[in-house]
Amino acid sequence: MGAGRAVKRLAAFTAILALGGCAGAPAPDMTARHEAGGVTVVLAVRAGLLTVTFTPPEGFHLYSMDLPAGGVDGIGFPTVARPGGALVADGPATADRAVTELRPAGLDLVVPVYPDGPVTLTVPVRAGDGDRHEVTVGYAACSANACLAPVTDESVVLHNID
Repeated sequence: MGAGRAVKRLAAFTAILALGGCAGAPAPDMTARHEAGGVTVVLAVRAGLLTVTFTPPEGFHLYSMDLPAGGVDGIGFPTVARPGGALVADGPATADRAVTELRPAGLDLVVPVYPDGPVTLTVPVRAGDGDRHEVTVGYAACSANACLAPVTDESVVLHNID
């Protein structure tokens, strides 16, 4: 095989890899449920998508997934759904609700939050090495008058759907 032809084959192989031609096996269908910090979290993997629905008490909101890890001047905790173990993210997370701006009284701050009520984060996923499929979740729920205990870096193990 000539050098030019070898270079073309290498380029084609690299393009296939970049497009996900060897991305790995699809993740199996799985589910889990978690409750902490006053929020119910329902997790599911179906057809290569991880959906994580965070349901706070009525009248409470959750902070944006794009909030910095330390909040805005220490206010807030980002909503997190990070695949781990044998569950590998295959793209960025998206939210089903638009972010609104919260302006805490007496502070010159703008904090990105979701409207009161549930929010679902969706992440494309695939199966990686191993058999322990887990998702790290984090969140904090607040109302106009109170905040519940935040949950940070909580690992939730998913189980196959029978």
